[in-house]
Amino acid sequence: MRSSARISSILAGLALAVGGAVFATPAAHADVKTCEQYVAQHKAQVADAVRQACYEGQIGNQTSCSASLDAAGLSKDVAAGACRVAPQ
Repeated sequence: MRSSARISSILAGLALAVGGAVFATPAAHADVKTCEQYVAQHKAQVADAVRQACYEGQIGNQTSCSASLDAAGLSKDVAAGACRVAPQ
């Protein structure tokens, strides 16, 4: 294979990989919003502690998410539900 063809193939693969990451990123942000909306349905105010907990749930740290929401005054059932919707 000529080097120019090899370089073209590598650049095309890189462009596809970067493009896939760009399309996947906005969905992750929406998951945190879904968690916050779930909390808002069960409690009037969404504070910074709730946002941080939802972020923890979105990245997969369910234990920290539940514990943080529990510390923010949510019931264990609401905290579990919010953390469950965060990574989806």
